[in-house]
Amino acid sequence: MPRFAANLSMLFTELPFLERFSAAAEAGFRGVECLFPYEHPADALRQRLTSAGLEMVLFNLPPGDWSAGERGLAALPGREAEQRAGLAQALDYAQTLDCPRLHMMAGVLPEGADPDEYEAVYIANLRHAAAEAGRFGVTLLIEPINPIDMPGYFLTHQAQARRLIAAAGADNIGVQLDLYHCQMTEGRLSRTLMEQWPHLGHIQIAGVPGRHEPDEAGEINYRWLFGELDRIGYDGWVGCEYKPRAGTREGLDWLPRTSREAGI
Repeated sequence: MPRFAANLSMLFTELPFLERFSAAAEAGFRGVECLFPYEHPADALRQRLTSAGLEMVLFNLPPGDWSAGERGLAALPGREAEQRAGLAQALDYAQTLDCPRLHMMAGVLPEGADPDEYEAVYIANLRHAAAEAGRFGVTLLIEPINPIDMPGYFLTHQAQARRLIAAAGADNIGVQLDLYHCQMTEGRLSRTLMEQWPHLGHIQIAGVPGRHEPDEAGEINYRWLFGELDRIGYDGWVGCEYKPRAGTREGLDWLPRTSREAGI
C-alpha cells in the first residue's frame, strides 16, 4: 500500500487548525498536507509537526484573494510581482517546515480571455518558480482541476499538464495527480497513471461522486488503483483530500490503521 497523508484543510475540521496535527497523528497518519498554511507562523507549525512526529509533504503557494474567487495567480497577466512574492513566502515556509513539494495554482481565466496570452504568462512563471524552488531542493507541482468544481480554471486536463511541463523545460516540475479531479474530467485512471508516470510528483484522492471518503460507495475502485501504484513502484505520498460524510474519525474505516502508519 502507498503512504497516506491527511489533508488538514479537509480532514479533522471539527478542530481548530493547529489541533489537527495531533489528531492526525493519533489517527495513525505520519504525513500531512494542507492548502494554505499562511495564517499561522511557520515556527508554530514546525513545533506542531515535531511534537506529533509528522512530516509536511505538500502545501500550496498563496492563491491571491480566495474569498473573491481567485484560485492562483500563475497564469494571470499583470500579477507577476504578486506571484513572485507568494513564491518567496511559500519557499520560506517550505524551508522551515522541511516540505519538499509546493503546488502552484494557475488561476481562473476571465470570460473572453485569450488562452494563448495566459499560457505564455503561465510558462514564464513556471520557469521562474522552478528555478527558485530548485535552489532549495523543492519540487514544483501543477494540478489539473476539474471545471465542474472550479469553472474557468486554466489547467484542466492531464495532457495539458504534460505539454506545459515540457514547455517550461525544468526537471523539478511534476504533476499533482488528483484522481478525483481526473475522474470528474476525463476518467481512464489506470491509463492516466501510466501516462503521467514520468512526471508524477504527488497523488490525491477522494470519492466520486461527492468528494467524500475514497471507499466502495463511489465509482472509483481505489483498492485496485492502490495495487497499481504498488505495481509501478510509486513511492511518494497519497494525499487524502476529501470531505468526510460525517466526522473524520468515523469515516476512516476505508483505510486500515496499518496503512495510515506506513509512512514511517
